[in-house]
Amino acid sequence: MIEVKNIQDTSLAENPVIAQMSKFNHEQLLFCNDNETGLKAIIAVHNTVLGPALGGTRMWMYNNEMDALTDVLRLSRGMTYKNAISGLNLGGGKAVIIGDSRSMKSEALFRRFGKFVNSLGGKYITAEDVGISPIDMTWVNMETDHVVGLPGKSGDPSPVTAHGVYVGMKACAHEQYGTDSLSGKKVLVQGVGHVGEYLVASLAKEGAKIYISDIHEETLKRVASTYGATVVGINEVYDVDMDIYAPCALGATVNDDTLSRLKCSIIAGAANNQLANESVHGVKVMEKGIIYAPDFALNAGGVINCYSEVKSLQSSWALNKAEEIYTTISNIVKRSKNEGIPTYQIANKMAEERIEAIGKVKLPL
Repeated sequence: MIEVKNIQDTSLAENPVIAQMSKFNHEQLLFCNDNETGLKAIIAVHNTVLGPALGGTRMWMYNNEMDALTDVLRLSRGMTYKNAISGLNLGGGKAVIIGDSRSMKSEALFRRFGKFVNSLGGKYITAEDVGISPIDMTWVNMETDHVVGLPGKSGDPSPVTAHGVYVGMKACAHEQYGTDSLSGKKVLVQGVGHVGEYLVASLAKEGAKIYISDIHEETLKRVASTYGATVVGINEVYDVDMDIYAPCALGATVNDDTLSRLKCSIIAGAANNQLANESVHGVKVMEKGIIYAPDFALNAGGVINCYSEVKSLQSSWALNKAEEIYTTISNIVKRSKNEGIPTYQIANKMAEERIEAIGKVKLPL
């Protein structure tokens, strides 16, 4: 993993790892390496003011360890804000396993990862994310109880995540078009894995005109055939004439290049960290008249589902809670318009206000 030599002679300001932790105000990082199983992972705990840090584990073949570090830091920070704005008593954390999820999985690797999760003593609770399945979580669960999203319990959070994205998208439509009906609206779903496909199913039921794109050809063909969607090439996504762009794969797809090409009036998808640079692209989106649904507020259905397992609540509670995303997104968009502030700033403020308030409650007497 990342090696820092002669750390006693290296100032904190010069250390790229510590510098990135300071930038996002993280509490803890755990670097995990095991040569026997091939495990290389990073667990990031961002903030535990509201409760233990809950966030999924992502398995991805990163170009290098620094890319993995940057991703896990951004994702874990997003989980803090997501849990806070959703009214959950959870902090934010995330983990990434560096590797090909289609060829490198094994029981031994995930059980070894489970031991690292367990070493944090409940400060971090994990679940599945990109490249991970509920079955993988059963292997993690053999070594730690600090795992949710297990078969027979709350299970795969994707349906609840997709439902939250769907209702939040409708809230955006109501603000932009005067009606929350998506019938006849041209929606491009980028990434039709677990969450993306469930979102496509909901859109199809409402009569939206659906375009889909994905790196996996077999998935594209199946989803297109099942739901009557039109397939779009990976390099053609940002040139499609659409009403709503729904990024449901990896982040940073809203950037300088894509914003100059995007032909949409709403951005509402399940992917994390959709804005390549919040302070730059969040403003540009607003200036272009596009409603951007802040990703951590919109895709909170998954963590809501996991929270129901942590608290032993019924699955119906999770679905009802996810319905509240409609109101959350509507409030964010209205405040953005009234205050002339980008939606991501409004969402950040709402999350930070709750963390600050509950932090005061938890002060010792």
